[in-house]
Amino acid sequence: MLMTPEQVFAAQKTAAAAAFTFGAKAFEGAEKLTELHLQLAKTALTEAAQTTSALLSVKDVQELVALQTGLLQPSGEKAAAYGRHVADITLSTGAELGKLVEEQMGEVKGKFDGLVENLAKNAPAGSENIVALAKSGLAAANNAFESVQKAAKQAAEVAESNFQTMTASATKATRGSKKAAA
Repeated sequence: MLMTPEQVFAAQKTAAAAAFTFGAKAFEGAEKLTELHLQLAKTALTEAAQTTSALLSVKDVQELVALQTGLLQPSGEKAAAYGRHVADITLSTGAELGKLVEEQMGEVKGKFDGLVENLAKNAPAGSENIVALAKSGLAAANNAFESVQKAAKQAAEVAESNFQTMTASATKATRGSKKAAA
């Protein structure tokens, strides 16, 4: 059974809405990253001005060494915090986009399942083997899709866990260097 023009129009409307929603979520993530980068640039400019002023007021070598030591210590923590912010933004945006894709794939799957069932009901006599083959293929495709979804979720969880571990190690190393310098 072919789709009616109304069904085609409804499918196109749904696909367009999904594309715009997907684009909006991706744009939100890019906007958050841009805001983070602008804040980083603003902070770096302010700190550069303060550092230059401090360097110009140094009177002896001991003061210079103390100033350099004080400037280097927080950079590791700042880098780790920046990395955490970037990871949080990308992970949350990725999760939102993944959820949208899953929803759309679920709808497509449901419509395709309905189409196969409709074809099976209206199939001519003697085509039972072809209908069974189509249903078997559909079941295999659904299983493959579910396996890919599970693997993608596991990969995202592993990546997030590795990033958290790396961030914790960097923060501990920075704190250790502060204690050693003190």
